[in-house]
Amino acid sequence: MTEYPKHLYMIVFPINALVASQLDPEDFGMHYAVGSTKHYSGKVIFSELDINFRDPYFEIDKYLELTVPDPVNNRPKRTKFICSYGVIEHIPLKTLQKLYLVKSNGKVLPLEKQEYTAVNQPGLIRLYQEICPLETLVASTKNQREFGKFITRETKSKGAPKILFTQIDFNINEFFQVNKGKGIISCQIPNVNPYRVKECIEELKKHPEKLTKTISLGSVLKDISFSMIRHGFWFVDGEEMAFFPMPSTEELETKYFYWWKYATR
Repeated sequence: MTEYPKHLYMIVFPINALVASQLDPEDFGMHYAVGSTKHYSGKVIFSELDINFRDPYFEIDKYLELTVPDPVNNRPKRTKFICSYGVIEHIPLKTLQKLYLVKSNGKVLPLEKQEYTAVNQPGLIRLYQEICPLETLVASTKNQREFGKFITRETKSKGAPKILFTQIDFNINEFFQVNKGKGIISCQIPNVNPYRVKECIEELKKHPEKLTKTISLGSVLKDISFSMIRHGFWFVDGEEMAFFPMPSTEELETKYFYWWKYATR
């Protein structure tokens, strides 16, 4: 009988769950996105965790023992759910290995964890999409480090102990220029009220003491293409950060061509 290695995966979009599997990341992404009718159809984001990770909150050893091949055809166990609630809060950032972006066609893009060394322009308004465990679209003058710390340590009304978020590639000056003098305005971000976007940005500009404005309570991640992701993805726990940058355009057009080819769709 074939021996299959076991993996621990944390799904962070469209749900938050800890899953054991004998599939490698590429096959796991393909299976979750298109391989099973009971599963989600659309984008998937997940991270592989250190297989030695343990926490009393999870019954990891119990479910890993149940993650075995099918006794009839010896096919690897595709998914064995360990936990489907409160997962990210109990995952130390040091256990995160690669982050994987799965398109609706099942193609998988691996992202490597890197130190975040960017020097941020102060006061610049950015649009952040919270992904897990919150799903709010936020306009903020805080940079990525400040925003992550704010959400995880400095606010309880709109915060969480840990957060995964990304930045939307949104040109604010272009937004106002395109809509200048128009009675009916538009926004490149789908399924978002353009008037709310305009209102939030204008308020941040007029009132510098205000540092964040909520644009939408729902996630736009399911509607936008991965090509609208700016910089990458940040997991934050107070001062601690795990950053997964998007590859350069050159890498996407060469090394990851078959993933990138449909990234704008």
